[in-house]
Amino acid sequence: MESNALLWFRKGLRIHDNPALDYARRESNNLFPVFVIDPRYLHPDSSAFSLGSTRAGINRIRFLLECLSDLDSSLRRLGSRLLVLRGDSDPASAICRIVKEWKIRKLCFEYDTEPYGQELDRKVKIMIVRLGFLKDFASKHGIEVFCPVSHTLFNPADVIGKNGGKPPLTYQSFIALAGKPEGPLEVTYSKLPPVGNVGESELLTVPTIEELGYKETIEEEFPPFQGGESEALRRLKEVLKDKEWIANFEKPKGDPSAFLKPATTVLSPYLKFGCLSSRYFYQRLHNVYQIVGKHTSPPVSLLGQLLWREFFYTVAFGTPNFDQMIGNKICKQVPWREDEALLVAWREGRTGYPWIDAIMIQFIHWEKGRDVFERLLLDSDWAINNGNWLWLSSSAFFNQYYRIYSPISFGKKYDPDGKYIRHFIPVLKDMPNEYVYEPWTAPLSVQRKANCIIGKDYPRPVVSHDTASKECKKKMGEVYAKDRSMKSCKKESSKSATLRKRKK
Repeated sequence: MESNALLWFRKGLRIHDNPALDYARRESNNLFPVFVIDPRYLHPDSSAFSLGSTRAGINRIRFLLECLSDLDSSLRRLGSRLLVLRGDSDPASAICRIVKEWKIRKLCFEYDTEPYGQELDRKVKIMIVRLGFLKDFASKHGIEVFCPVSHTLFNPADVIGKNGGKPPLTYQSFIALAGKPEGPLEVTYSKLPPVGNVGESELLTVPTIEELGYKETIEEEFPPFQGGESEALRRLKEVLKDKEWIANFEKPKGDPSAFLKPATTVLSPYLKFGCLSSRYFYQRLHNVYQIVGKHTSPPVSLLGQLLWREFFYTVAFGTPNFDQMIGNKICKQVPWREDEALLVAWREGRTGYPWIDAIMIQFIHWEKGRDVFERLLLDSDWAINNGNWLWLSSSAFFNQYYRIYSPISFGKKYDPDGKYIRHFIPVLKDMPNEYVYEPWTAPLSVQRKANCIIGKDYPRPVVSHDTASKECKKKMGEVYAKDRSMKSCKKESSKSATLRKRKK
């Protein structure tokens, strides 16, 4: 009997350092590399606020398709190819169907720590168990399921186990618990087992955006970042050339207004989709540090940024309802204002604050902002996106709620001439430097000369920053005071209970 292995790609869209791939090809006569189109992320949603699916904007969908095309090309060079299937309800059902039809003996896929991925994995494993009673080949020989942790440097469950079953809630405690990660797989391939008989299954080539149903795309609107493992490794190679820059990298000292040549590696979308192995990235950075000797250290170093990713993954994995306020034990319960008009103004870059409209942020419920970022960012990553919004809203991790960045002075510090604003908001390109961050303060004669009348060509500020920031501090202060009071009451109650037990 042939030994058929199914490799289910979700993230981990790469050949290098891919334990699931390596295990699947070993002692297998046939290897079926599969990607299932998930309607949750890829099917058009006409009710969404911009072009894209329910969960992903058009740019991230395009990036994913480029990742898949690149993966298919890499597999073909090794004598294989990517088999694309449609998931009518969810990918789990499609996987279980082909496991049965293709007589799969070995199912391999990368472990997913996110709730949605965990639920899919649970469904697949339950169905695989049931298949053992439905098919002779399964009951006699069994179906082996192999799902290694390789999207992260560490297994979050292991770190949490070291901490007594609770996720570490500070970066420093996480670092102390995590230790050093395992190195990447060094194996390379000259050939993979061929794809076996797929029967009558309806297989697709990697679809184009138009084939998915997106008819109104404009090429010029797409970001200048191409998806795929090949591009990820090319970019990594370029980054590694500048050893001095790597050694001296220090967050947050980089210029946030740099856009033609970003102040970061721009490798995060490749890590998000697993086109670049985090373990391989870690090893290459570590090699550079050994060569240069003196370098910055975590949490501000480049390697430290990779460990921040691990920290958020670990806390997210061990915290129920991490992506919401209610039911989230580590999240402050803040009475956030509900103002749809302000949310839309922020989302669409119409706040009247040029720096904000060029990069987007405003005082709203962090879940609302998170939803916008989750949909539009190329590197939108469930754990990191939620973790950062919890942090910057002072809902968890960070408690200095009174530190509020100015939408005027913060940008001026890095970009006094407003080049970033002028690039992304062309209507302000002729506004004098002294007014480009506060165009509403410009005299009407200056506005006319700049061909930008405030309230007509560019909106007035939707709120007074001074007033809004004072209101924010006041409300957050009340929340923190209430939180301290509740913790004090619980502590006293616990002490009283202990004393009563001792008296008995």
